[in-house]
Amino acid sequence: MTDLRGWLIGLGIALVCLVGSWALLLVLARRLPPGILRDLAAFIPDCVTTVRRLRKDPRVPRRARIAIVVAGIWVASPIDLIPEFIPVIGPLDDIVVVALALRYAGRQVPREVLMAAWPGEPRLLERLLGPPRSRVEDGPGQG
Repeated sequence: MTDLRGWLIGLGIALVCLVGSWALLLVLARRLPPGILRDLAAFIPDCVTTVRRLRKDPRVPRRARIAIVVAGIWVASPIDLIPEFIPVIGPLDDIVVVALALRYAGRQVPREVLMAAWPGEPRLLERLLGPPRSRVEDGPGQG
């Protein structure tokens, strides 16, 4: 019984440390100056919100929806190619997977739908998606 109590106390301490570290990261992220670091700190939460919104949008084709959902699951998954606790490059695999999924969706979903689903700074998504494609490029014999 004493052994179980020790495990529970250890688990409680670990949980408090985890929640405390998340709270500290949130406070520090809010204090970042405007610029690239602040944009990167907000990128993953903005991507998660965008995935949730696009997943339910009927204007999103099935293939794009699947790519978006897979990216959302990748971000939510605790298993990563690069562990999150590694400074600077930890969230890199999440950012790359979500960026690729949004670029893929950006070729199939009207740009205004993506922009409406994006809660963050519009210039960040515009930079990620690249310049808008003209309809002439999408004509017959092109691709």
